[in-house]
Amino acid sequence: YKQSLTTLEAAKSHAPQVVTKTSLMLGVGESHEEIRQTMRDLRNCGVEVITFGQYLRPSKRHLKVEHWVPPHEFETWQREGEQMGFRYVASGPLVRSSYKAGEFYLSSLLKERKKAMLQAS
Repeated sequence: YKQSLTTLEAAKSHAPQVVTKTSLMLGVGESHEEIRQTMRDLRNCGVEVITFGQYLRPSKRHLKVEHWVPPHEFETWQREGEQMGFRYVASGPLVRSSYKAGEFYLSSLLKERKKAMLQAS
């Protein structure tokens, strides 16, 4: 965990203009407070994009699913991520790390341009 945070922080420090992104797979026994603390830690490291998905056990040799996350919890993580200042949050049972990457880029670009236009007026 600490190594991942250090890597993300170093990436942002080395190239501040590069968007940093990470993903959390839910359903392996994490608590809501652990998720929130992870989100805070990620924001403190400068991470701008986060995705939340349901962990799906690829085979019987892999970790079992401990909890099937209901849709309203994914909505909660979406909302909380946005409130914490992540530039983009994708949250849903089938969301994966590269989820709609192109859509994110265009959406962020348009939001930033709109914000700049409003500030200029």
